[in-house]
Amino acid sequence: MHIHILGICGTFMGGIAVLAKQAGHKVTGCDANVYPPMSTQLEAQGIALIEGFSPEQTKLNPDIYVIGNVVSRGNPLMEEILNRGLPYISGPQWLAENVLQGKWVLAVAGTHGKTTTSSMLAWILEYAGLAPGFLIGGVPENFGVSARLPQTPIQDANSTSPFFVIEADEYDTAFFDKRSKFVHYRPRTAVLNNLEFDHADIFEDLAAIEKQFHHLVRTVPQQGLVVVNGKEVSLQRVIDKGCWTPVEKFGTDDDWQADNAHGDGSFDVMYFDDKGQGKLQGRVAWGLLGEHNRMNALASIAAARHAGVAVDVSIAALSEFRNVKRRMELRGVVNGISVYDDFAHHPTAIETTVAGLRGKVGTARILAVLEPRSNTMKLGVMKSALPASLKDADLVFCYQANLGWDAIEALAPISTRTQVHDDLNQLVTAIVQAAKTGDHVLVMSNGGFGGIHQKLLDALKSAV
Repeated sequence: MHIHILGICGTFMGGIAVLAKQAGHKVTGCDANVYPPMSTQLEAQGIALIEGFSPEQTKLNPDIYVIGNVVSRGNPLMEEILNRGLPYISGPQWLAENVLQGKWVLAVAGTHGKTTTSSMLAWILEYAGLAPGFLIGGVPENFGVSARLPQTPIQDANSTSPFFVIEADEYDTAFFDKRSKFVHYRPRTAVLNNLEFDHADIFEDLAAIEKQFHHLVRTVPQQGLVVVNGKEVSLQRVIDKGCWTPVEKFGTDDDWQADNAHGDGSFDVMYFDDKGQGKLQGRVAWGLLGEHNRMNALASIAAARHAGVAVDVSIAALSEFRNVKRRMELRGVVNGISVYDDFAHHPTAIETTVAGLRGKVGTARILAVLEPRSNTMKLGVMKSALPASLKDADLVFCYQANLGWDAIEALAPISTRTQVHDDLNQLVTAIVQAAKTGDHVLVMSNGGFGGIHQKLLDALKSAV
């Protein structure tokens, strides 16, 4: 079958492209913007990319068009598809019908940490010899790809693994299907990592998102498991709406808890029985920092145990976990100045990311470089939370191109240590002029940010 994917360079749709290619389908696709890591991953898979959405692409005569949620009415290719009555389907529905059917799906949902937790969970199952398939909104460094079909498990060379780990996004499915993506996946194991207001372009308020999360909970079977962040009041409201599945909580002494966290990132895993007695399960020894990563680890351990992985095996696997690209990824060091890339774009994620780096570097200066690029940030819904989220940064540089609000005004409470620029080259110059040996430059964006990471490294080399 030939499938043509509209919006192929998004992390989710790019993952679908990889899975379809591995399944033996002919895959082509188009998008408006292309940037790594997804573009390089697709090229490595031999998938042909077309720039833009020209109606002439219908001459490819695919068997079906798979439509990403970046595509809306008015898109010239989509209008041609509709006018001619050509077959189309959303990405999540195609995935559910062609990949997930009959699988033990482990779905990781939440406002933050979906990519990292999904990567941890997939790696634990891989380490345990269960050879899972996965589709993750990033590139786990333990695998080098964001998606693959289930493989042959070590325990049974004559079968294919029944397990599939998926990052379960609450964003809407497509312009013709306004349900959240994750309602298509029908998981047996569901992780609810956290829940805050986000995606202001499609959700009116937090209650609207909680409703979608409850739709997900409704699809988990009685013999399944719902793993829930016990600290989140919003998630408790979701469960209180009705849950027909066993629940395990993490982050509290209900079930799973992290204890004795150390500066090197290591921590103890505790499990509390029905009587509230905590029992030490082992120590995770890794280089990841911050409470958010400890919470991600607890969630992945609980979910993996439901799939049959012993806790000590999960702990050993996490000690070899190498994180995800664009999650505090060190891109280079020039003249003692370190440049990091991180996907953080929501104020909560920005705060935890900066705090994690602060815990690592101590009193060294952190230069936070921010691109408010997500739809929620562009709308300005979260702008008032930005100053507090950047409290641990010594200097702040904000790129305000294409914003519908005034970043200078929003960041006024921290104006003495903040610069705002609408020209990328001027932004790079300002950062280089401010940076000193021993500094840590933390770049945060959910997009390519105009290749600023390499621009910074090149400019720092020239400045030496």
